[in-house]
Amino acid sequence: MALKKAWKSFENILPQFLSILIIIGIMLAVLSPEVISRLIGQQSGWIGMLIASLVGSITLIPAFIAFPLASALLKNGAGLMQIAVFVSTLMMVGIVTAPLEIKYFEKKATILRNGLAFIFSFIVAVTMGVVLG
Repeated sequence: MALKKAWKSFENILPQFLSILIIIGIMLAVLSPEVISRLIGQQSGWIGMLIASLVGSITLIPAFIAFPLASALLKNGAGLMQIAVFVSTLMMVGIVTAPLEIKYFEKKATILRNGLAFIFSFIVAVTMGVVLG
């Protein structure tokens, strides 16, 4: 019974997993380490953090894909604070899921939660930069 449930879960996750892997592969093939470094590298500063936070806020990627993606981006020239804000916004800010959240929690609560999560993501990124940088 457990194996059947596990297989069913695997079948449900597999299409998302494969599509994300394909997107990551294409992205890393198209974007050279120099481009990644220029856009979200350590030298990109606050502009790079803003770019990474906006992409993270809009993108809907599960955590088991986000962390390997973050690792690949770091190895290809992305900055630590930029990746920290990317992962934080990816996990905490939900632009794509906002309409559903508004339906259940109302507009004010959704905007407040997403806004505070966005700000907190920058606090996390700066803290990570200070501690690990």
